[in-house]
Amino acid sequence: MSTSEASAWIGLGGNIGNVRANMVQALHLLARAASIRVVRVSGLYATPPWGKLDQPDFLNAAAELSTSLEPRDLLEACLFAEHALRRVRSERWGPRTIDLDILAMEGVAMHETGLEIPHPRLHVRAFALAPLADLAPDLAISGRTVAQWLSEADQGGIRRIATAEEWYRAAAA
Repeated sequence: MSTSEASAWIGLGGNIGNVRANMVQALHLLARAASIRVVRVSGLYATPPWGKLDQPDFLNAAAELSTSLEPRDLLEACLFAEHALRRVRSERWGPRTIDLDILAMEGVAMHETGLEIPHPRLHVRAFALAPLADLAPDLAISGRTVAQWLSEADQGGIRRIATAEEWYRAAAA
């Protein structure tokens, strides 16, 4: 993959501080890398917390990237952006300023310590599937499309609150 470009889809989320601004800034940080281009961004979704319920609701989105980076290098770029935006990992599924997850990557299936692609719990996380369906409803994940997984997932409380134009393009301009 290092010589050619591939599509990668990342999930973005957070529930502390100015999450919209953090997501826009995270995408700007990723786009500054010589080997990453932001292709499209999903709508913005308000979602109830998952895993740890005693915290504020999240904002979630997804982005399609074009990159020549290897998966581990893309993960490092995501972790760099999280660090730059003061992401603190104090508790599993806890509150955060920003969270960037590699959801899927064209031509990649890997299960290594610290990195699994596609994301191992994507098929049960409607908060990630809903924005991903904006961008790639026909993308195959573990034998089903994103749209099929989303139709079977518990979507309780998930609501689209802004289009990509309203939350990302307006802020990026």
